[in-house]
Parts: sequence; structure tokens; C-alpha cells
Amino acid sequence: MDYLVGIDLGSTNLKAIVYDATGRAVARASRPTQRFNPDPERPQWAIWKPEQIWGGVAESLREAIGQLDDPAQIRGVAVTGMGMDGLPLDAEGRWLYPFISWHCPRTEPQYKWWLEHVGVENQFAVGGNQLWVFNTALRILWMRENEPAILERAHKWVLIEDFVNFMLCGALATDYSMASTTLLFDQRRQTWSEELLAASGVRRDLLCDPQPSGTVLGQVQAAAAAATGLPAGTPVVLGGHDYLCGALPTGAFRPGVVCDVTGTWEMVLAAIPEPVLTPAVREMGILVDSHVARGTWAAMGATVAAEQLEWFRREYGQPEKLRAEQAGGVDWDYLMHSAAASPPGARGCLFLPHMSGSHCPIVDHHSLGAFVGLRNTTTKGDMLRAIIEGLDYQFLQVIRGLEHGLDVRPEKIVAIGGAIHNAFWMQNKADVVGKPIEVPEIEEAVVLGAAILAGIGVGVYRDAADAWAQVHRPGRTYEPDQTLSARYRQWFADFESLYPALKATHARVHAAG
Repeated sequence: MDYLVGIDLGSTNLKAIVYDATGRAVARASRPTQRFNPDPERPQWAIWKPEQIWGGVAESLREAIGQLDDPAQIRGVAVTGMGMDGLPLDAEGRWLYPFISWHCPRTEPQYKWWLEHVGVENQFAVGGNQLWVFNTALRILWMRENEPAILERAHKWVLIEDFVNFMLCGALATDYSMASTTLLFDQRRQTWSEELLAASGVRRDLLCDPQPSGTVLGQVQAAAAAATGLPAGTPVVLGGHDYLCGALPTGAFRPGVVCDVTGTWEMVLAAIPEPVLTPAVREMGILVDSHVARGTWAAMGATVAAEQLEWFRREYGQPEKLRAEQAGGVDWDYLMHSAAASPPGARGCLFLPHMSGSHCPIVDHHSLGAFVGLRNTTTKGDMLRAIIEGLDYQFLQVIRGLEHGLDVRPEKIVAIGGAIHNAFWMQNKADVVGKPIEVPEIEEAVVLGAAILAGIGVGVYRDAADAWAQVHRPGRTYEPDQTLSARYRQWFADFESLYPALKATHARVHAAG
């Protein structure tokens, strides 16, 4: 039997899962990802310690592989995880500084410099990036300004997935999807951008050469084998950015398939045959990356989602929490029962889900959340249902943005992420968008995507399509109630009127603090 290992470097956990060729998980383990504050005088600063990242990965691998009867059947291993975070290595492979976490705000001055000297229009036209304060190039600029001696000693700046690959096999490389997160990648040419390197002053030789995901990098070395339990000589294969790896087992590398990943944030992803780097796409907050599926790019819109439900649960869910403690069950079940008891349309209550600003397809970080249509008869269940409906209207806005800006034609929506366990939410989303939503039977889609790339690299699968055919299990499909969908289309027009009606008021409130 062939085994494939996926490693996921998440912000919460470091996971190692062993799969067979059909995508069934046969062994797994994880360790927490520990975030540290390196400077008590700067309490907002945040880092990942490289020794903890590697140590957690090694322990997870050792535990998972220890569950196998025959580790020699492992055909390959690949790494996925968070983007942007990296560190400098010297010529002997020693790390010179910890990973600056994406949580860390220290690069705000470099972000402002990039806005002024490179600009959002130029950046998107070359790299497909929406500018964020934690992009990789900004960390390099921070290092040049604040730790120049360290940067001068650096041989390579290594992204966090590439660091683990280096620890496993000694190779220094990156893949197209990870390179896409740096602000320095040319999406059309799929190589480092001479224009952006010149504008930023970042040394070309500091960056690892980008290669396609699924490329074999090398073999597990003896020291790594001793630390992890992986057999020495196991092929190490380039993985990729986490949300793109998650698209492989969902089929979201094929035309017409949209992958909806919903948790704290909601990421809506569609594959496209070439990079579309137009001003209209940029203005919607959509980013364009190189996909982990070869010869394909990805368009992704992200919005804040379940965080707003968690706010409601925290502030107004105490009775349900107490009831769960006394009578058993989970507080969410009681809350969702109250939302389901409210009729479609929430008795006229509407919610604008901009509590953390608006990110896509309306980009306005000064916009705020709002309930509209409250009466003295409005219940807590109505308000909770209005939040869910508002999030689903927002999802529909992103879908329409992909349709209008990138000519994406969503024939199939596949959902993964924490929200798939909320049947009421999933059904409402299908009703609002008016299309079926499939929730496939996948064990950790992101990690499985990394394992698929390992399998492609070593020949277990011919390509992404062959892998998907072998691992795909349809699971449950939520079919829309078309009569209800027609009503939601009418209510959606009311929802879309909220932002322009409240924009000026929210700007004033935001400015007032």
C-alpha cells in the first residue's frame, strides 16, 4: 500500500497526517503552534520560534508514523501552511532571526513606504497582490532598516514551508503559490519580478528559486529521519499555500468549480486559466495567485465570516451556554434552533456584516456592521438569522464579483471549513445563492492537498485530475429551495442598499473612534 504524508503549518496547530492513495487518513498527530512575544516593551510584536516549528513538526511526524505497521510504504511527503512568514538563513543553514508572525504589526512603516513608492495599482498589475502589512517583502525591508547586520549575513530568506523542507532534505526552493505571497513575484512570467526587486532593493540572490508545486526537491536526510521517523531517502516534494492545497481534493482546479472555505474568515476560490490583473479585479479586493495545480491560476476573495457569529455567541449567548451546562448539548445547537425558528427574511431584520470592515467585493476598511429593520417584536433568533443571511448575501456578492470581473461561471460550489458542521447555515447559503452546495467527505482538505502534491511528485497520481478522481467522495449536497431562492433575490436588493446608505455615517463614526 502506498502512503503519502501531508504536513500543515497552521497558526493554531502543526499537523502531520498519513493518507493512503484514496485519500483516507490512516494516521495523524499534531502539536500546538506557539506564538511568542520577543520584546516585553512591544507587547503587540509576535514571532514563531524556528526551533518550536521544526520541533512540533518532528514530534507530530514521529507520533503519526509510529502508528504505521510499515513506514517503508511512505512514498513521499509535502508541506503546506500559512503564507508570508519567513526567516533569514546563513550559508551554513543556521537561522539568524525568528519568523515574524503575520500577527505582528511592526512592518506598518514599510507598508506605508510600499504604498507610496510601488503603489497598489503597480503591485497588482505585476503580482496580483492586495497589499497587507504582513507581506514578506515588508519583513525584508524591516530587517534591512532595523537589523542590517543580520540581513547582510543572510544567504537566503526562506518562507516557513520552505524552512521545513530545508530541514527535511537540505534543499532551498519555493513554489509558485508561496512566491505569490511575497510582493516580489511576476504572475505572468512566474518568476521573480525584476521591476519589483528594483523598486524595493531586495536582492535577487536572497530569494529561493520558484518551482511548480509537485516538484521533487530531494530526499529525507539522516538527521531528519532520526528526528521525525520518516525513512531516510523518502522523497520530499514541494507543496504550496494552504488554501490552494485545500482546492485539490475539492476539485477547485477545474473550470466552473468554486471552493468555499468558511471559518473565522470566508475564502471563495476559483481556478482561472491565466492571471487577470485588471483594475476592476483589484478594486474588488480579489487577489490572483499561481495555483498549486500546474498551468492554472487562482482568484480568491476573502471576507470576515464566523467571527461575527462568535461575537453574537459571546455577547448574547449566555442563556444558551447555561442551558447547555445544565441540560447537556452544545450552546450552538440551542442558538441555531432559535435562528431556524425565525422565518426566512428574519421578519425584516437585515445585517450588514462589516464588523471588521469590508474586504470583498466592496473594499472599505472604515465600514461598520449594522442591524437594520429592528422592531420591538424582533427576537434574538431573528437577529441571529439576520447575521447568517447577511453573511450569505456577502458570499453571493463575492460570487458575483468573480463572475463579472473574471468571467468565472460557477457550475458547482464545494464547501469545506468549520461552517460545514452547521447544517442550518449551509442550507441557507444554498437557498441564498440558488445553487447546490456539496460538502465532500474529506479528512482535512488542506493536509490532503499537500499529500496529493507529494503523490503527483512521485508518480502515485498522473496529475491533479487523476488525484481528484481517486480521492473524491461526494458526501452531502444541500439543494436550494428555488421558491425561497426567488424571495432571497428580492431581499438581496435590500441588502445591497445598506452599504451605500450607511457609508458616510460609518466613515464619520469610524473617524470619531
